[in-house]
This record gives sequence, C-alpha cells and structure tokens, in this order.
Amino acid sequence: MKTPIRAISQALALMFALGVSVTVAAQSGTRINKLIELFDNDQPAFGLLSFDYSLNNARSLASSGLDFIMIDMEHAPFDVERLRLFLLGMTNKRSIIEKGNLQPDVVPFVRIPAAGGAEELIAQAKQVLDVGVYGIMFPAIHNREQAELAVSATRYPQVSGAADMEPAGLRGRNPSNAVWYWGTPDYMAKADVWPLDPQGELLAIMFIESPQGVANIDEIITVPGLGGIFIGPSDLSTSMGYASPAAPEVEEAIQTVLGACLEHDVPCAITTSAGSVQQRIGQGFRFVTVGADGGLSAGAASALRLGLEAAGRD
Repeated sequence: MKTPIRAISQALALMFALGVSVTVAAQSGTRINKLIELFDNDQPAFGLLSFDYSLNNARSLASSGLDFIMIDMEHAPFDVERLRLFLLGMTNKRSIIEKGNLQPDVVPFVRIPAAGGAEELIAQAKQVLDVGVYGIMFPAIHNREQAELAVSATRYPQVSGAADMEPAGLRGRNPSNAVWYWGTPDYMAKADVWPLDPQGELLAIMFIESPQGVANIDEIITVPGLGGIFIGPSDLSTSMGYASPAAPEVEEAIQTVLGACLEHDVPCAITTSAGSVQQRIGQGFRFVTVGADGGLSAGAASALRLGLEAAGRD
C-alpha cells in the first residue's frame, strides 16, 4: 500500500512528466479561481455541500460538472491531513492537459468550524489555506467586526505602502503545500482576497444565519475584502424561532440579505434544490448549492441541469 507522501510525490512527478508547466495558467490569462472568473463574467456558479472526504468522492466530484464544492469541516471532522489527500484526489490531470491551464474544473472551498473567537478562527483559516483551498466560508457572521476578522485571517500582511493594507492580514507565511497544489510560481501575489485585490484568487465568504447577521448586513457587506455572502436558510430559520425555512418571515430575511448584496454588487449564495434553483437564480443569487454529496445524486444532478438552463449555460 502506498503511503500518502509517496502517492503525492508520484502524482507530482507524473504531472511534470506529462509536461504540465507551472506557467500555463498565466500564459493563457485564465484565473486560478473559477468562481471569480464566473463572477467577473456575470455568470452564476453551482456547487455541492461535501461531508465525504474519501478519495473516491474526490474523483467523482472533480468530473461532476459542478463549479465548486464546499467542504464542510464545521459539521464534519476538522481533519487537515484528510483534506490534503482529498484535494489531491480532486486533481484532474487529464483536464489540465486538455485545457492547457491550471484552473480546477471544480473549485474546493472549506467551511471552518470556528466562529467568533479570534485565535481559533485564525489558526483554522491558516491551516486550510496552507493546504491549498481557494477560499473559506466563515460560519455565523453576526456583525462587521467578525467579518473584518475573517477577511484578515484570509490575508497575508501586505507589503509596506500597499494601497490595500486594510483589513490587515493575519495569515502566517508557510504556503509550501498551497504553492505546489496551485501549481503557480507566483502564489504569494495571487493569494489575496478578491475583489479588494483585483488579481487576488481567494474568496472570504460570510455565512449569514442569524437575525443579528440580517440586521447588520449593511455594515457586514461593506467590509473591504469580503468576497461573497452565503445565506443558511435552515440555521437562519432556527435562530429566528421557526421550524421551517419556508416561513414567510424567513423568506423576508433572505430577501433583505439578497437585496443588500444586489445593491452592493456582492455575490450572494443560498442552498437550493431542483424545486427552487431556477427561482433563486432568477432572483439574482450568483452562486448556489444544488445538494449534498455522496457523488452527484439524481436530485442534485437535476437541480444542476435546471440551474444551468436558467443561467443560459446549458
């Protein structure tokens, strides 16, 4: 049985043997982060919520037709070594060769478990970014101060005199695995938050799942470096005291957050199904999940197809 280190070494050797240059993405002008490219082109993105860290699931998701996956380490174990292997399993070398660039077909993000507390949040953000994920989804963002901390945890400290010094970066510098995983020699230049840094390839996404988050959305959404808002209907309905996200009051709160996102041109996300994905895309949501994992279920595949049709991407 191959050890993980040996498997990683062999995969890296094979990539170079196939002639994959670390400069192909830069030469083609293609962004590393597919979601940002879709946002720049006013195209919605479709993803899946993933709890399964298996290599088989990684391989299935890498060729699923999705745009992103949200690896949920809030409700699944926070296991960075398993995450490292999962990302390796998502590396589709055939697609890299065929496209001629290093942009993943399916972009991996992580939702970390830490919420609010500075030290734990910074530590968890640093670990998943150093593995190579393309952004973090921060749970339970209730106010502006929490959103500023989340953005700071995603950024490196900027060089002296940079125009975008704030929010000040708090990420420690040791990106060796991320540099390898991205396959680009200029990782440090690209590893900043979009859209604060127009060339940045990282997304700091805030989960709004409480009445406080809804009430403070206008302050949260103007935090420099915030890359998107994700509404969690189930947690939001529970925190509002309702048994179901279908309650009219919950939908009103959802529309309040969406309205702020549309006003400030901030990508807004929500969970969907085959019965709601077309409606949500029509309302202006720019990225959505179409199900949970275990591969792409029939329901998730149907929601993805309907969403792509609604977005004109079929």
